[in-house]
Amino acid sequence: MENFETLAIRTQTERTQFDEHSTPLYLTSSFVFEDAEDMRASFAEEKDKNLYSRFSNPNVTEFVDKMVKMEGAESGYAFATGMAAIYSTFATLLNAGHHIVSCQSVFGSTHTLFTKYFPKWNIETTYFKAEDAENVEQYIQPNTKVLYLETPTNPAIEVLDLEFFGQIAKKHNLLFIVDNCFATPYLQQPIKYGADIVVHSATKLIDGQGRVLGGVAVGKADLIREIYLFARNTGPAMSPFNAWVLSKSLETLAIRVEKHCENALKVAEFLENHPNVELVKYPFLKSHPSYEIAKKQMKLGGNIVAFEVKGGIEGGRNFLNRIKICSLSANLGDTRTIVTHPASTTHSKLSDEERNEVGITAGLVRCSVGLENIDDILGDLKQALD
Repeated sequence: MENFETLAIRTQTERTQFDEHSTPLYLTSSFVFEDAEDMRASFAEEKDKNLYSRFSNPNVTEFVDKMVKMEGAESGYAFATGMAAIYSTFATLLNAGHHIVSCQSVFGSTHTLFTKYFPKWNIETTYFKAEDAENVEQYIQPNTKVLYLETPTNPAIEVLDLEFFGQIAKKHNLLFIVDNCFATPYLQQPIKYGADIVVHSATKLIDGQGRVLGGVAVGKADLIREIYLFARNTGPAMSPFNAWVLSKSLETLAIRVEKHCENALKVAEFLENHPNVELVKYPFLKSHPSYEIAKKQMKLGGNIVAFEVKGGIEGGRNFLNRIKICSLSANLGDTRTIVTHPASTTHSKLSDEERNEVGITAGLVRCSVGLENIDDILGDLKQALD
């Protein structure tokens, strides 16, 4: 089995004595052993056996196995949330005195880790802007350990060249870590371009229906082994129920993402021609500054469209107040189309200068395009903009 969709559907745990067709739920905190020797050998890791659901569980293992195959990785570990995956990855691989080089446009909670919490442990971060990517080497210091980026970025939808950054990381012997949440492994596989670790918030397109939280890190086996040991002792494990839901979700990921992308491109093209929209950013629009890079490393453009409504913050607020069908929510990657206005909500505490630094202009709206009929999505956006 090598094809993406088949791997997503046919990677399953062993059948039980009941010969079930669909993997059952394993809602158990612990597992039992045949005798003292079985227990000793299992804890000594001489046997590959489930001990305790904080360490491993059949449902979680199935989900991880699928993600490992989809990303072309060697190993993986699943977490309660995407941020647990990001934090645990950094906490495992960094020591006091280490330095991170990161793209400036990162998820808000990742930014908070870098600026509020890691400095407490003498771990510093230097940001580079996406448009200044070719000069990233000037930010690398003797104590730099990690090169980190998201692509496409949240919420500015910048696209960064994975091949270029993979080469930089290799040249300077850095750990290359990529948040692949927006693209999913169906649209791009950063490991092909040299990523050592790929992280996801499985809460987004991987679930795709706004039901459960989850995170996952996949990559090189020796690194994942260390992340597993950290997580085993600190406890950010994914619940078996959430893993069961997410494993089922992966069975439809390819077909869902295809439709998300088809709808999103139509939304982007519509917005680009609307008189009350100043700017549209979508990776597969020819007007996107990194269109050629997106075409090189992504199968399709993803489901997130960013656009600038005329009228600044008030224009953005008015747009939200007029929306009827689309949801106003902080989530994304859902079957339902979601719109957010970062300047008046998620990033309202930042100054105008700080918002502009991370690409969040006053009228910026982020649209997570869902799976509703495209005519209904466009109709709602049109009446809100008109």
